[in-house]
Amino acid sequence: MTRVRVFRSADALAGALAHDIARRISETPRLVLGLPTGRTPIPFYQELVRLYSGGRVDFSRTTTFNLDEFVGLDGGDSRSYRAFMQRHLFDHVNIARRRVHFLNGAARDLARECARYERAIRRAGGIDIQILGLGLNGHIGFNEPARALIARTHRTRLTAATRRANAALFGNRTSAVPREALSMGMATILHARRVVLIATGASKARCIDRMVNGPVTPRLPASFLQLHANAEVWVDRAAAARK
Repeated sequence: MTRVRVFRSADALAGALAHDIARRISETPRLVLGLPTGRTPIPFYQELVRLYSGGRVDFSRTTTFNLDEFVGLDGGDSRSYRAFMQRHLFDHVNIARRRVHFLNGAARDLARECARYERAIRRAGGIDIQILGLGLNGHIGFNEPARALIARTHRTRLTAATRRANAALFGNRTSAVPREALSMGMATILHARRVVLIATGASKARCIDRMVNGPVTPRLPASFLQLHANAEVWVDRAAAARK
C-alpha cells in the first residue's frame, strides 16, 4: 500500500521534502533525481535553494531528469519547462550543466528524442528518487487518463484540462498552450527506486482519495503508484481531507 504522510501546510511539506533530499544528497552525492514542474513543487525548489545558500547541500555531483516538455519548445523558450526549472532551481544552485537532463520538444525526430532520453536515464544508472506532482485529472508527468498507458518516454496529446492548468506559462491563454508534449512513461517512472508524489490544496483531495483507495486504472494514471514497493504520497491537510 502507498504510504501517505500528511503535513500541516504546503510550506511544511516543502521544507520537509527539501531537507529529506538534501540529506540523501549528503549520503549519496551522485544521487539521480527525477523532477517535476508546476505550481506545487515551487516552494520545494525555493527551500532547496535556501539550503544551498546556507551551505547545507552540494549539488555538484547530482544528476537530474525532468519528467516532460511541451512539443515545439526548446530549452531557450521562456515558456518551456526547462526555462521554468532554470528560474526556480538550476540558476541558483551549483548543479553541473552536463548533469541536467531535459527532453527537447523542438527535436526534429521526436521518437528518436524519446529513445535518447531513455538511454540517458539508463546510462545514469536509473533514477534514485522521482518527485512527482499530481494533475487534477490524475495525470503524472504528462501521462494523461486513457484506456491504456504507454510504458516509456513518448509523445502524447494533452487534455483540455491539462492545457488550462498550464495556461499561466502562456500569458493565461489556453489556446496558446501546445496540444502535445513529451513525457516519461509510466514504466520509466515506476522504475525509480523511490517515488514521492506531492499534492497540496483542497482541489487535489478527491484525486488523492481515488489514487490511494481506488482501483489501479489507466483512467487515473497516479493510481499505478500503488504497484510501487517504495512509493510515498506527501500531502497537506487540505489535500488529505478525503483520504
